[in-house]
Amino acid sequence: MKSLMVLWNSLAEELAGWCSTSATRDIETVARRVNAEGISFLTITLANFGSDFQKSLAQGCVAPNAFAGFSRRAGLPAFLSGFLEQVFTQDGSRLLDEPNVDAVFAVRQLTLMCSKIKLDCSDRRISAAFDSFVQCEKELRQLQLPQEDLDNFFKVSQVLFADMFTKVDEDVFYQRLIPRHGPGSTADRIVGNDKFNLRQWTTRLEQAFPFGEYAMPSWRYSYLHDRAEFLEPSAELPVRVISVPKTLKTPRIIAIEPVYMQYMQQAVLGSIMRAFHEDSILRELIGFRDQEPNKLMAQLGSLSGSLATLDLSEASDRVSNQLVRTALANHPHLGEAVDACRSRKADVPGHGVIRLAKFASMGSALCFPMEAFVFTTIIFLAIAEELKQPVTKGLLKRFRGRVRVYGDDIIVPVEFAACVRKRLETFGFRVNTHKSFMEGNFRESCGGDYFLGEDVTPIRLRQMIPTNARQASEMVSFVSFRNLLYRRGLWKTCAYLDSYISRKVTHYPVVEETSPVLGRFSFLPWQGERTCARLHRPLVKGWTVTSKAPRSVATGEAALLKFLLASGVNDAEDYEASTMDFMEGTPLQEGHLEFAGRPPAVYLKLGWSTPY
Repeated sequence: MKSLMVLWNSLAEELAGWCSTSATRDIETVARRVNAEGISFLTITLANFGSDFQKSLAQGCVAPNAFAGFSRRAGLPAFLSGFLEQVFTQDGSRLLDEPNVDAVFAVRQLTLMCSKIKLDCSDRRISAAFDSFVQCEKELRQLQLPQEDLDNFFKVSQVLFADMFTKVDEDVFYQRLIPRHGPGSTADRIVGNDKFNLRQWTTRLEQAFPFGEYAMPSWRYSYLHDRAEFLEPSAELPVRVISVPKTLKTPRIIAIEPVYMQYMQQAVLGSIMRAFHEDSILRELIGFRDQEPNKLMAQLGSLSGSLATLDLSEASDRVSNQLVRTALANHPHLGEAVDACRSRKADVPGHGVIRLAKFASMGSALCFPMEAFVFTTIIFLAIAEELKQPVTKGLLKRFRGRVRVYGDDIIVPVEFAACVRKRLETFGFRVNTHKSFMEGNFRESCGGDYFLGEDVTPIRLRQMIPTNARQASEMVSFVSFRNLLYRRGLWKTCAYLDSYISRKVTHYPVVEETSPVLGRFSFLPWQGERTCARLHRPLVKGWTVTSKAPRSVATGEAALLKFLLASGVNDAEDYEASTMDFMEGTPLQEGHLEFAGRPPAVYLKLGWSTPY
């Protein structure tokens, strides 16, 4: 806690220097309140202050009920007033004609720096999160959508996705899907290479994905089919709902799928992604990997006011299965496949096993793409209703560069923001008013925050400050945090951090960000400490991050199945004829049949390596 306070004080003093003000009283206030309230003041109370500040930026004034828990001086809080007075008039009634963007960044950095530290919540907050999960299910069950809305939803989804869905539908019909296993946990607690010993399958999966075609190397191994247990719907394993650390305020709730469900969800996902990237219109409307288009559009929206950014609460958990089934109604093979690899029940701590009305929670491989497809459909349904014209390919092309969906981060033209919001709520979604911006000159999307076209994204501390080099993941995160501060120009604070880190890791050289060595980035050139005798390249001594997958031996049929799937085929008979490049599958690393799964920890190893 002490080092966290020193960091906050250092930042406050440096940012005050940027803005020609004083942070002395702010530092005293933080010290007093942290002493009384603990770390929750930094992680929750200050975060609420930051949320009210960005809402005030969007509204162009400070609301009377903003900044609860902080005393006021005239219309502005006394806390951070030296910065706030460079943004708003003293009575808070409006923004200054030329607000100081550095002061905007300073307030956001000082209030939001600790808002995303991954810390375990109290049992009460975790229990409340599980209660919210169940309550969301009840609300979805009670949602009665008019048939006219469902018909319109279907029509718009066909214009958007019919071509893509048709390609995936054909892949399902002709059994061209390539399943995958991920490195994470499963509801049945099967890990590593043991996932390739598929002992259970469901009768629903068997109808869409025959075990013999997808879970065996080939029909030469038909005895594996006889050994498998085929589960009726009533006997299927429910997803295991758990909480994982997110912030001290609230945990993240995810659902861990059974191994056989994950396996085939990845197969369907692979086909969807291939078809998606072949569609030039969809690529410009929806993002799955690259967040930069959303950030650029949010920056433009903050400058021109032409684009609004919307954020949804509990987005994944509010996508009803009814909407997904409606979107896929014209593609029976794909619809059957998606339904077959969707878990229908969830085991929720404190509530037992419940039946799911949602399509899927975070944890399903299909959750992210399906929610994006649903949101995009509703957006264009709302726009078409507002324009009083049908959705056509021509209409979609008109809105390229003006509509963008990345998960629950949505960007739409500001003139359609109200109708899009209304339609989203009609279909059971909740727009987060604290993170949605339709007016003013502040916008945020995909982790990028902008005011008047300037980047005011705070640099967040993701983990607690490490106290020694054995805390490898914390040290890696902390060095990354330091390098981001350096790029932002907060060099005095970086000098303090460099001194602190040097005492913990002893070897802390200047390196480029692409170097494997854990080191500090600098605009000044790095200096090699020695030359490699074999390759004649400069080397520096430092710590590199290393990890080792758990021991998990695959032999026999499981080893063969793993190799074939990585090769891009799902049958040993097709391997010889396959023309797919091996690297298009999942590249296999040395020792993959002996070690597999997610490493339980990362370590720091001292040695010589390149500084670039």
